[in-house]
Amino acid sequence: MSTEFPHIPYHRPDVDDLELLSRARHHYQQMDQRRSVRFFSDRPVGKEVIGSLIMTAGTAPSGAHKQPWHFVAVSDPEVKRQIREAAEMEERAFYKERATEEWLRDLAPLGTDWRKPFLEIAPWLIIVFKKVYDDHPEGRRKNYYVQESVGIASGMLISAIHSVGLVTLTHTPSPMNFLSEILERPENEKPFLLLPVGFPASDATVPDLHRKKLEEIATFM
Repeated sequence: MSTEFPHIPYHRPDVDDLELLSRARHHYQQMDQRRSVRFFSDRPVGKEVIGSLIMTAGTAPSGAHKQPWHFVAVSDPEVKRQIREAAEMEERAFYKERATEEWLRDLAPLGTDWRKPFLEIAPWLIIVFKKVYDDHPEGRRKNYYVQESVGIASGMLISAIHSVGLVTLTHTPSPMNFLSEILERPENEKPFLLLPVGFPASDATVPDLHRKKLEEIATFM
């Protein structure tokens, strides 16, 4: 083993086959309850909770361990208002001009439109940025597999949000350049995903959707 880049021991507690299966099924059952929620309560969520969720996302694997992500957590009402106004402007254009008829038909069961009140009601907005390169005093350094790495981190963040008892929604207004402007992010960061985070409203509803079965999404060989 190289002494220039040393490794450290790694151990996981041994788990027998029955416990392994039990844990796998329990985690699936928990995550199968996850839904994209568009109706939020304004009940506060502590900054420490959001910080821990972001730290969980930061444990994701990344190309060459570059960790090419940055998370901006917004609770300021004025900033949330600005984000909502800009997002709704893009969403209006999408629904009226950019979306094809097929796309609109596929969206119809979800009951969505250009209005995004959850961007102000949810106590937090977490905006995920991908860092296409890093700036260092000695110069610019390339990041690798940025899209894949940030996608994995975002998935881990969504899983963590659900696991602690909160809800979220993957929101991707297009284009998203307004997020860089409002949040004053540097040139090397590009917006990837916007996640409202909080508790569901007491009268929240979700579409009655059904997920594909195992045999439809997996092949065992």
